[in-house]
Amino acid sequence: MLSLKRLSVVGLGKLGACMAATFAQRGFEVLGIDNNPEVVRKVNAGQPPLDEPLLAETVAEAKSRLRATTQARDAVETDASFVIVPSPSLPDGSFSNEFLMRALQPIAQAVKEAGKKTHLFVVSSTTTPSACRKVIIPMLEQQIGGACGKKFGFCYNPEFIALGNVIRGLLEPDVVLIGESDERSGDLLAKLYAQYNTNRPTIARMSITSAELAKISVNSYITMKISFTNQLRMIAEQYEDTDVHSILDAIGADSRIGKKYLRAGLSYGGPCFPRDNRLVSYAAKQVGLSAALADATDAVNQLANQRLAEQAQACLKPGDTAVVLGMAYRPGTYIVEESAGLHVAKVLKSGGCRVLVHDCAATTQNSPSLLQFEVLSDLAKLKSEKRVKAVLICCPWPEYKTAALPRFARLFDPWGVRE
Repeated sequence: MLSLKRLSVVGLGKLGACMAATFAQRGFEVLGIDNNPEVVRKVNAGQPPLDEPLLAETVAEAKSRLRATTQARDAVETDASFVIVPSPSLPDGSFSNEFLMRALQPIAQAVKEAGKKTHLFVVSSTTTPSACRKVIIPMLEQQIGGACGKKFGFCYNPEFIALGNVIRGLLEPDVVLIGESDERSGDLLAKLYAQYNTNRPTIARMSITSAELAKISVNSYITMKISFTNQLRMIAEQYEDTDVHSILDAIGADSRIGKKYLRAGLSYGGPCFPRDNRLVSYAAKQVGLSAALADATDAVNQLANQRLAEQAQACLKPGDTAVVLGMAYRPGTYIVEESAGLHVAKVLKSGGCRVLVHDCAATTQNSPSLLQFEVLSDLAKLKSEKRVKAVLICCPWPEYKTAALPRFARLFDPWGVRE
């Protein structure tokens, strides 16, 4: 059987840049494609196009096997095109196909003009269940002028990674999910991962729509577990002589449950978890069902942040100063999208409080949402902020465990960082 040796990665964002670099590091010839000339310039200069742990080192190790261009049509020179572009949420909870269609169309045209019959299209962006079968593949068939599985191959192949740990997550996954249009396409992609991964993950092969459902179901299950821990935390807080962290340690020792994601704190956030869970709800409605667990998970997630803001407001009055520590949605990244810190800071500010914010990675440069607040750039200066009435730890950065706090400020520490 033939193998995939030359790869193109379309979209050099937070995930795509890491995919391109790790593919090249592992010995594949890689062409990165992005419509931002500065991103292309950096990649061709051997520089990482964005901040992500280990990315700079991986780009350096890739050496001459990695190059980049703004011309999507050049992907026709490769064996397979991995497309990882934005698929923004729409108001109804489904995901937009617009950017995927824009990225795929010129490659399909180039494949047709070249008379090529073996190109493999791999969609790594998260898609609404049945979008690949009903929207994306028909577009490719129309552009190329032939049936999927005969004139070209197609796989849906999303990744399960966390920002701040993308490189390791790509190379050492628990599972590789492959939704395949035909057996040959699945065989090619499975063989690629046998060479690419540094561990031996489960290779889960299935129909394309099954894979679309599997991807969002993984994240929906994890978010349900997170919301369960926060539901328990809010209940335990109302009882005397309870320690939710001890309770969760005991629960997590049960092998049917496990300790992963069983840590009381605040909401899940970021670019994947909230959207994927809501997409499960949308997918259920499309077939006349209700995803009650997904809906409840989302409601508890929002309640966790709301209750913390209300608890803080109860000890503050307009004009008082509050400090929100941790604006990123998780340690190890600067992303503040749908983060607990951002939500709580907005609520306190709208209530008339002076709000100072701090994060160990997010800045006004990489996270412009922070511009609406006063940013405390030096954590060491927090102790000297005499007017602070409340300190809220919203992201469990380890640095907050030993940070010196204002003497008389009320501390809100749902994560138990300072215990």
